[in-house]
Amino acid sequence: MDQPSGRSFMQVLCEKYSPENFPYRRGPGMGVHVPATPQGSPMKDRLNLPSVLVLNSCGITCAGDEKEIAAFCAHVSELDLSDNKLEDWHEVSKIVSNVPQLEFLNLSSNPLNLSVLERTCAGSFSGVRKLVLNNSKASWETVHTILQELPDLEELFLCLNDYETVSCPSICCHSLKLLHITDNNLQDWTEIRKLGVMFPSLDTLVLANNHLNAIEEPDDSLARLFPNLRSISLHKSGLQSWEDIDKLNSFPKLEEVRLLGIPLLQPYTTEERRKLVIARYHELITKYGKLEPLAEVDLRPQSSAKVEVHFNDQVEEMSIRLDQTVAELKKQLKTLVQLPTSNMLLYYFDHEAPFGPEEMKYSSRALHSFGIRDGDKIYVESKTK
Repeated sequence: MDQPSGRSFMQVLCEKYSPENFPYRRGPGMGVHVPATPQGSPMKDRLNLPSVLVLNSCGITCAGDEKEIAAFCAHVSELDLSDNKLEDWHEVSKIVSNVPQLEFLNLSSNPLNLSVLERTCAGSFSGVRKLVLNNSKASWETVHTILQELPDLEELFLCLNDYETVSCPSICCHSLKLLHITDNNLQDWTEIRKLGVMFPSLDTLVLANNHLNAIEEPDDSLARLFPNLRSISLHKSGLQSWEDIDKLNSFPKLEEVRLLGIPLLQPYTTEERRKLVIARYHELITKYGKLEPLAEVDLRPQSSAKVEVHFNDQVEEMSIRLDQTVAELKKQLKTLVQLPTSNMLLYYFDHEAPFGPEEMKYSSRALHSFGIRDGDKIYVESKTK
């Protein structure tokens, strides 16, 4: 079978992580040595591969040599292939089936709607726990196939896919805990309720920018639909009545609600919104009784954050000041990662964002502008020459 035209995954991998472009660094999984074949391999004998590979916007259309993928990527656990030109699920399967430790896969902004995902291909994704399909225009048929073949899938991102309806599969997915389905066109509650049927174990549902106009469901039915829902985001939805907000009380485990930018609150000033929230707080006390004393809440902007710094297959938790710049953060990380700041690439990963890691490329940019919060991740790589 002819290889699709364009750049292969293996070609891009070798260009980015070759010894010339990615200096050797000691550490687990970093200096991966593959002996040359008797015929001689066109690839370099050694690649310095981290366990997190970011190969976004590289023009990748196909997999390349599967044996070399298997040899080089046996330890890789996270793979970002967003914004490439992959349009054939078979090519994606060739890559993923040769990365046995893969748990996170980002396929956002690839034209994968141009091919059909067969169950045999989807089976190669079986170990993936976090899957990002934003702006891939993946059909519900494709989503159903994925859900059937990924028994351990915990997080699914389906943003910017132009969905106007939701199609339920024949079998529920009990493993999924988090669903991002923002920036679609799901306006009718009859479509949203299907998500509760599909994902009964759902803990977090992010529905921002969907223009949902009302929550039309009896209270007892809501409790059965989303029995484990702890957090829901309805930012910039179309909710216009307090009755809709009251219905959220029916979710038995709900702890967090996000409602910025809804029509209901637009007529009010910031002060009026604050008073309305306080009034509803007193309603809750009347209904449920006085709460135990809470920890003091500081509403000032967060000045620091505890983040995970990933480098050389190692993870360090550290506190960083958010009033400093990217350049100052690199200086702070210099001793930890043993790299000069001039040879350091930083990527910020927001665990709630719909897309993958964001490169922190502007040295003068302040860290607080990224919206960094506790629990987020920063990946450090050596810059290619």
